[in-house]
Amino acid sequence: MHNSHHLHQGDGISGFDLLLVLLLIISLGCYFSAVIKCVHSGKAWPFYRMILWVLGVACIFFAVSGPIAKQAHLDFSAHMLVHLLLGMLAPLLLVLAAPITLTLKTVNVKLGRRLTKVLRSHFVRFISGPITASVLNIGVLWLLYSSSLYRQMHEIALLNVVVHLHIFLAGYVFTSSIIYIDPAPHRTSFLQRAMVFATALAGHGILAKYIYAHPPAGVPAKQAQDAGMLMYYGGDAIDLMLIVIFCFQWYKASRPVKALETYY
Repeated sequence: MHNSHHLHQGDGISGFDLLLVLLLIISLGCYFSAVIKCVHSGKAWPFYRMILWVLGVACIFFAVSGPIAKQAHLDFSAHMLVHLLLGMLAPLLLVLAAPITLTLKTVNVKLGRRLTKVLRSHFVRFISGPITASVLNIGVLWLLYSSSLYRQMHEIALLNVVVHLHIFLAGYVFTSSIIYIDPAPHRTSFLQRAMVFATALAGHGILAKYIYAHPPAGVPAKQAQDAGMLMYYGGDAIDLMLIVIFCFQWYKASRPVKALETYY
């Protein structure tokens, strides 16, 4: 499919793979070190959040390195699997692991105040807003698959890295803008988030159908059809988990109000 220079050359381990593994190991080490520090200081930390962090990191690894990543340069269906792992499942797992909350529990007061100041900044407020996050997430996917960008990312190694990094970060920011697990100083209402979420789901589903009928340049029709179905149904499965969590949070937040209204 692509005869260009890839990030993964030959059957050996590339420098990119080694760097990725190193960064992922560091992320695991930092998280576990923070958990140990948190527990030693007498603060509890749920075990399931550690499992979620490990699973999220594993999703990133399998999406960007190894057989699936190499196959993604040749098969559009494999590329779509990378998109689901890197842009949807990994962000959901990592958001649920609550890394910012863990950080705030373990850093000193001075550093904690600095981090809180960053979270309250106008830039973070703009980027983490549901509308901005959905545009950065779904909008860029439309640009990727409806233009020559998809072909170019397989010809330019740096662009390939930038696109994959954006897919992950945009997925993480979007997920965290819909479900509040970590501290979110600039909160929007459940109704507004629900409307943005529904629009994003529709945009993702329509894009999957668009890919099915209009393959990106250089992609065989059969691969595009398989990838479109994978994006549609695989995306729905991951989104269903997000929907359940969001609805549970909404229900939990509205329960005290309902109880008060019933009492009076």
